Amino acid sequence: MTAAATRPALSTGALDAISLDELNDTADLLTRMDRKYIVPIEAAQSLLDALASGIAGRSRALEIKGQRSFAYTSTYFDTPDLAAYHLTARKRRRRFKVRTRSYLDSDLCFLEVKTRGPRGATIKERIPWALDDADRLTPEGRAFIAELLLGSGVCRARDEAERTAVALTPVMGTTYERTTLHLPQAEARSTIDTRLSWTPMWASPHSATGAARGADRPAGPQAIIETKSPGTPSPADRFLWGLGHRPVKISKYATGLALLNRDLPANKWHRVIKNDLAGAGGSER
Repeated sequence: MTAAATRPALSTGALDAISLDELNDTADLLTRMDRKYIVPIEAAQSLLDALASGIAGRSRALEIKGQRSFAYTSTYFDTPDLAAYHLTARKRRRRFKVRTRSYLDSDLCFLEVKTRGPRGATIKERIPWALDDADRLTPEGRAFIAELLLGSGVCRARDEAERTAVALTPVMGTTYERTTLHLPQAEARSTIDTRLSWTPMWASPHSATGAARGADRPAGPQAIIETKSPGTPSPADRFLWGLGHRPVKISKYATGLALLNRDLPANKWHRVIKNDLAGAGGSER
């Protein structure tokens, strides 16, 4: 039996479709409030059914060339001392995350830098990136990162920002499948990720991409739902609350790295790792 045949299936057939251009025009939330949930596949399907019934207006699912579930990969970069990880683990307000994100079904890739804005809002800046460079940073990419680290206040001096950008190397990869939803009533988006898997990485001068990969660690059969809205909770949040699910502290990067490396401080994600991700490889602590 193939992996495709055994993966959890989500049905979005009852939802209308929305194109990528229309989705970006109506809800391109690069600055937003995020809430994340880890739920059984059945709860994710219940949310889809509720959205199709109209709890959030005319909710629609992203569709590209007749497809509504899309394969993503990301490569995360950090310094040798894992500065980005530790800033997040210690709940520092001025923290950052650097990754490439590849959209495998459309052969697109972006270099993305996430920082924190006022009241904890996530600010994401990105530029187009060559798919062949998904596991490495070019000088142009490092310059882009340095400018954002300086402009966001993560680094207080230009030389510090440039040193940090130069020090970044690939440390972890992720793969998953995503369904993206538009909730027009709340000017919000929601994403549902399944088949999440983490992969340790390290810089390698012998690799054409500059990185080597270890063995995959699957997260298990759950779905990770993320709601993204300008501020107030979306109808998707309220529906999940009604089912008894509450937002959890999970970062695909930081939680995954803590799973892969038991020596890292993981207090912020201990409950998620122990309970929600108990079936993930390396989760015992």
